[in-house]
Amino acid sequence: MQHRSLARRRLISIAAGVAGTALAPGAARAGEAVRWNGQALGAQVSIGIFHPDRAAAGRLVRRALGEVRRLEGLFSLYRPDSAISELNRTGALAAPDPDMVRLLEAALLFTSLTGGAFDPTVQPLWQLYARHFSAERADPGGPPAAALATALAKVGHHGLRVNRDRIVLARHGAGVTLNGIAQGYITDRVVEMLRGGGLSSTLVDMGEVRAIGARPDGTPWQVGLADPDRPGALDATVAIIDRAVATSAGAGFRFDRAGRFTHLFDPRTGQSPSRYRSVSVIAPTATEADALSTGFSLLEPHVVREIVAARPDVEARLTIGRGEMLVYRG
Repeated sequence: MQHRSLARRRLISIAAGVAGTALAPGAARAGEAVRWNGQALGAQVSIGIFHPDRAAAGRLVRRALGEVRRLEGLFSLYRPDSAISELNRTGALAAPDPDMVRLLEAALLFTSLTGGAFDPTVQPLWQLYARHFSAERADPGGPPAAALATALAKVGHHGLRVNRDRIVLARHGAGVTLNGIAQGYITDRVVEMLRGGGLSSTLVDMGEVRAIGARPDGTPWQVGLADPDRPGALDATVAIIDRAVATSAGAGFRFDRAGRFTHLFDPRTGQSPSRYRSVSVIAPTATEADALSTGFSLLEPHVVREIVAARPDVEARLTIGRGEMLVYRG
């Protein structure tokens, strides 16, 4: 079944972003960005590069986009020919791509860190809810208890076995989704490529945002955290230099009009609790920010506080109500 996250609402904006122009030959003026905008990972994405040579900037962007497309071929649930689709279809991948191994290992690390709240094996729950709510006259109370129990029996990170030679889903009917971490991982890969190309002032927005350095004038990048219930409005703005930001909210995708069932599944219960209006994480990498914002959405505040206290350079913002936010710093 095709993943339906194309309807996800964007939860991060560039509050005072780069002033951009389309890629074109010639020299870029000081302080002007060469910017690319387009679609990747089922979302609107952008890369803003401050570079004195437009042609060189264009080559860097094209290289980065080539890497994005390659990684989409591994991680995308939209594509039936992707590596993750093959894994979910057959239950195994022989001689997996090193990036698939690295990302799944990172996912399991954050599963352990969050006590199982972040779990890449929740795909059977997504499929259950998607089937249920796409049916005519679907019960607004959600799937039947027996169907939920059947799906939950397929969920569990202990059934995912990963090494450089083989990836195996030990449980029949199990499935993996990397939608809570892949955008961050791909963002980090793009940042590595651009940094390797000599860039010292760049903002990459692949759904998750990561900055290389500060803005060209030395000031921090300003990243807006969207109000999940009011399109176009901001809950807060954060300043970052060499950091990443990711936000998760149930409002990003809702299966039902009432919003009782969202894409944030608790792998322990199969439910999608609305504990917070949104959760934002600022971290050194987009991979970490992405995974933690997903996992923290399912954890009580004191547990989030304990995890953040042990993570240098990590900040979590838990939005409970309008004007009510808990902020924890490592």
